[in-house]
Amino acid sequence: MKREEALAIYRAGRECVVANLCELSATVAAQEKKIVALQKNSSNSSKPPSSDLTKPPKEKPGNKAKNKPGGQPGHPRHERTPYREEEIDQFWEYHSPSCPTCDHADLTWRPDIPPRCIQQVEVKEVVVHKEEHLAYAYYCARCDKTHYAPFPDAVVKAGLFKARLTALVAYMKNGCHASFSTIRKFLRDVLGVPVCRGYLAKLIQKVSYALAPSYEELLERLPLETVLNVDETGHKENGNLFWTWVFKADLYVLFRIDKSRGSKVLIKTLGREFEGTIGCDYFSAYRKYMKDFNVAVQFCIAHLIRDVKFLIKLPDEDTRTYGKKLLAALKRMFKLIHDHEHRDQANFQSALEKAKKRILRIAINSAPSSIGEDGKEEKNEAQNMAERFRRNGEAYFRFITTPGMDPTNNVAEQAIRFIVIDRHVTQGTRSQRGREANERLWTVIGTCALQGRSAYNFILQAVHAHFYGEPAPSLLPGFT
Repeated sequence: MKREEALAIYRAGRECVVANLCELSATVAAQEKKIVALQKNSSNSSKPPSSDLTKPPKEKPGNKAKNKPGGQPGHPRHERTPYREEEIDQFWEYHSPSCPTCDHADLTWRPDIPPRCIQQVEVKEVVVHKEEHLAYAYYCARCDKTHYAPFPDAVVKAGLFKARLTALVAYMKNGCHASFSTIRKFLRDVLGVPVCRGYLAKLIQKVSYALAPSYEELLERLPLETVLNVDETGHKENGNLFWTWVFKADLYVLFRIDKSRGSKVLIKTLGREFEGTIGCDYFSAYRKYMKDFNVAVQFCIAHLIRDVKFLIKLPDEDTRTYGKKLLAALKRMFKLIHDHEHRDQANFQSALEKAKKRILRIAINSAPSSIGEDGKEEKNEAQNMAERFRRNGEAYFRFITTPGMDPTNNVAEQAIRFIVIDRHVTQGTRSQRGREANERLWTVIGTCALQGRSAYNFILQAVHAHFYGEPAPSLLPGFT
């Protein structure tokens, strides 16, 4: 607005000034509402962290207290567990010939005082065991043909790399996030074994085939679980979008790669008659699976809190007040969960039920509503939240009556985190066989980490069993 236009409004009288000010105020409020909606991120909505395209502003020097490097005051000290005596290969003993202070030579040894100890570990010179298998030719006069003696099946299946070296390559690829180029350099420079990247890719396929029975065993068990946490993350392969799904059970974790992010992946993996409870976020695929097949679902309350915090940042005062009330009720429930050790089970369940009723009452009955001159709802965000609770409010509180179910989906998000890192470092896959290999290796690595087992040793057992025609090892505890 130019100065002349503003003076004309002023000279037109009080009513004209008030009308123009109200119009300008409504325009500013609408623009602020659009700006906030465009600024959704993982901290104030259910969007994943990867959708945060803009970096937060850097803090100015001096605004943040500087901590010294290393352990901070109040943190427990972490020390390495010393090796046991039977684990030591060689012992060295040191005695003092004279006093370091006065150079007195007649010292008395004090065996009653434990000696100071420094334990060391060293890698011996790497020795690669190289073998050569010769199958000699024999002539048969009866059929007038020359035949070669047969190689053992294990030798044929192994090829150039035997089981231990094959397992090492697979472990470095998926367990250590090493690319084929990095593994190739390690084999050449450390072990003195030059190979091409194509052969390394063939080794991964051998390992994938060896792990197939162990993977299928978990895949068949998934529909029988009573509690599962599920999440998914997207990635590109040859320009096409794929989704890595994680299914986190109590004793294992399983990964699947699919071109779909829809509910058909849940149907294909868990079936149409899944009787357990799924922990997940509020994504539409889970809501559809829940609705179509009457599946019990626990929606992640951490994602819900992000959405509620978004309401608090909106320009509408009534919506902000509604969001603050709902957030306070959710925080009271989490405080109750954190203090459950100080309550007996009966009182804890009763208190959770009361907290649940309070949250539902606020979410549904306290949502503000206002119809504009155009006949449309002006407080859409608050009403959308209320409608969410009217339709699926109970699904936020399954954890109260479902043993082993967590109110958040953090365990699934944590399980899938290393997948994102692995894809960024190793550049992912380029084929169906590559996706299958990743599914199986990620499942082994994630499950072994969950159970406190060595992923390398499990891969070695599976590869050895494959080479020698033995039963594949099981990822389920108590099975062989």
